[in-house]
Order: sequence, then structure tokens, then C-alpha cells
Amino acid sequence: MSNALTVRKIGNSLGVILPKEELDALGVGEGGKLFVLHGPDGIRLIPYDPEFADTIEDARKFMREYRDTLRELAK
Repeated sequence: MSNALTVRKIGNSLGVILPKEELDALGVGEGGKLFVLHGPDGIRLIPYDPEFADTIEDARKFMREYRDTLRELAK
């Protein structure tokens, strides 16, 4: 089932409220953390995983260090 979410002002920011069913499906509750992954079809929300966070940070460091090489390989 698809739920349309409304963007709302929350303090000085904008946000969306996720329905309880969606939070249950993600396995997170109040105070839980989510990763936002950007892809060609939009964004994905996944539960925060410290091991995944470390892997992503390692990948970012690698890409920064070898930015020029990766740019050449992409040609």
C-alpha cells in the first residue's frame, strides 16, 4: 500500500511524519535513526546500522582520496 506523506514545518526545518506501520516495518521507533540513500529512482530509508555507517565513511574517504583516478576511469 502507498501512503502519501505531507511535508510540514517542524521548528525551523521541514519534515514528514512516518506512519506507525512504516516505522514498524523499518524496525525503528521514537528516537531511532535512519539512513537516507539516494538512488536513480529517488530515496530509500533504511534503519541505522553502525557497521554500515563505518563502511559508508570508508567508501567516502576512498572516493575523496582517489577522486581524480575515479573521474578518469568514468570517461
